[in-house]
Amino acid sequence: MKAMKGPGIFLAQFMGDTAPFDTLEHLAEWAAGLGYVGVQIPCNTQLIDLALAAGSKTYCDDLRGTLAKHGIEVTELSTHLQGQLVAVHPAYDTLFDGFAPPEVHGKPAERQAWAVEQVKLAAKASANLGLSAHATFSGALAWPYVYPWPQRPAGLVEEAFAELARRWIPILDVFEAEGVDCAFEIHAGEDLHDGASWERFLAAVDHHPRARLLFDPSHFVLQQLDYLDFIDRYHDRISCFHVKDAEFNPTGRSGVYGGYENWVDRAGRFRSLGDGQVDFSSIFSKMAQYGYDGWAVLEWECALKRSEDGAREGAPFIRDHMIRLTERPFDDFAASGVDRAAIRSLLGLSKEPS
Repeated sequence: MKAMKGPGIFLAQFMGDTAPFDTLEHLAEWAAGLGYVGVQIPCNTQLIDLALAAGSKTYCDDLRGTLAKHGIEVTELSTHLQGQLVAVHPAYDTLFDGFAPPEVHGKPAERQAWAVEQVKLAAKASANLGLSAHATFSGALAWPYVYPWPQRPAGLVEEAFAELARRWIPILDVFEAEGVDCAFEIHAGEDLHDGASWERFLAAVDHHPRARLLFDPSHFVLQQLDYLDFIDRYHDRISCFHVKDAEFNPTGRSGVYGGYENWVDRAGRFRSLGDGQVDFSSIFSKMAQYGYDGWAVLEWECALKRSEDGAREGAPFIRDHMIRLTERPFDDFAASGVDRAAIRSLLGLSKEPS
């Protein structure tokens, strides 16, 4: 029977220069002490040698063994930063250079080639680690035009998604060859930021079997989208799950767009689990209903609470929301136990159809 795994924790927001946040093993020991059983690993050289992981099963087995000493598994690898660089509008070139090594700064074409290779390596590394899914971003070419003023010229969005597909199909083909799902996080700042944009992309990549979704309800709260309806619509493509809370408190002064305010003062802001407005009971019920058997992974991003406190509270929060699926109907006690002949009699039918 399919069952959700967890709790896991995404390590990107917790990496640091001092113990226990300085190495993968120290982070694993720390996470285990908080009650986590899985870690989602960003493809950062501080935590993993991606090229070595892509080429060496022995390295991956050793990595898994190191984590297993602390009762920890790898949930997924993440290339959010590298995926972002697969498609960058020139308006963001300078800001996104910081996601890439210095040797490709100021060189958009070389930076993009580096990013593509990194995501392909992550597919191979994921396979060597025995993982079934990978977390990433799509990048964005059309995001500066998300609001249609001035009026967008006909064909602009279509060409943007056609180009996005041209860049991602060869990457998705590598994921297919490795037997790993490529799960795009639906996220503001990405061309894949809601259901409509996801459908447009999915059509552009010809419904590629490895084009999948990372579901994170916090981004739906900030956009005022129905995250439960999203699960109903797209559950068959959801391969990853970030458990992250958020709240949206609009005023006459600020709403969805945020008024250029900092995170603390925005109408929509991320919160630690249980401090926001996300209906996690309904989300976990939906995921159980549809047989989601991937990981439930805490992503901590809160405008107010300390990260260590959010991490400490996150493991029991996720564990308490995970649903162990029933193995029998709740009304089995009332089963009548009649046979087929009795059933036909109850329906007023002859014992056997003529």
